[in-house]
Amino acid sequence: MSALRTGYTTGSCAAAAAKAAVRLLAGSKAAESQEITLPGGARSELPLVYSRLNEGGAEAAVRKDAGDDPDVTNGALILASVVWSGGDDVEIGAGEGVGTVTKPGLAVPPGEPAINPVPRQMIRAAVREVTLRGVRVTISIPGGGDIARKTFNSRLGIVGGLSILGTTGIVRPFSCSAIRETLRCSLNVADAARVRAPVFVPGHIGERAARAHFRVADGQVIAVGNEWGFVLDEALRHPFSAFLIVGHPGKLAKLAAGDWDTHSGRSGSALPIVAALHAKTLDRPAAAAATVEGVLAGMFDGDKRMLGDALAEAIKRAVGYRMEGRFTPAVVLIDLGGRIIGAAGDLNPWQ
Repeated sequence: MSALRTGYTTGSCAAAAAKAAVRLLAGSKAAESQEITLPGGARSELPLVYSRLNEGGAEAAVRKDAGDDPDVTNGALILASVVWSGGDDVEIGAGEGVGTVTKPGLAVPPGEPAINPVPRQMIRAAVREVTLRGVRVTISIPGGGDIARKTFNSRLGIVGGLSILGTTGIVRPFSCSAIRETLRCSLNVADAARVRAPVFVPGHIGERAARAHFRVADGQVIAVGNEWGFVLDEALRHPFSAFLIVGHPGKLAKLAAGDWDTHSGRSGSALPIVAALHAKTLDRPAAAAATVEGVLAGMFDGDKRMLGDALAEAIKRAVGYRMEGRFTPAVVLIDLGGRIIGAAGDLNPWQ
């Protein structure tokens, strides 16, 4: 099996495009590629889609290559437009498709373009390899607004487009780092917004149910996906006073068994956990079914609530132990229709 191919972050693409454009502005000939320095000190050469002079300045573009990583920005055009400025600094701004930060808690303050600190440093360093004159650099991503709808940016308070990201300049294929960084940012944003009782959900079904059954504000609900261990550990770094978990037992029952990454390829099935607790709670085996939802669908409401409460209690105990006893969460389990089938813990902070 061949090794997975690495790629380049949007920050690296922006730095290469900015350097190529400034070189052209300074009188060099158009090139087919541009070498930059990555944050760790290594040099890397990125191919250019084009570099050309325009009215009053120059521009260059690099097509984002994420390697073998399933990155939604793969193939996007990262464009840098440059002009000489009247000062002596490298000024960095956002054009089409680059978002604006609107909430505190991120690496960039509200009102600023969503270009993170390391990419800003990379852009400045790349420009300074060419000239000491003042330059105004505008980074754009044509179509970035549409791509951003496939990301968590709107949840984080980044509006109008994508973020220019990267801490190493390199995209590692199939890494969870991007997802985890988004979740870390979500917790930071919630903290900065003075959320003290966040709601953790696996995804859209849990979020809809949380909003239907409880009083929750924007920024209070955090979609964890499969990264439960990471989020619970990160939550200990913040001054939260309580938290609620809402979701379907097909995912959340895995937490009771200590599976903190609930991805189906990296954790066991929830069905044996539910079946075992069914037998213990109701003193009879669960009906044969291929899924947890199938088990629930064949149960009377009273029995379903007994099982749901027992599952919620088991999840609450496991999560509390994972969090070293510093938090005792509330847990609400729902079916696929969003109806509550079980609960454990104090729900008052959300009612």
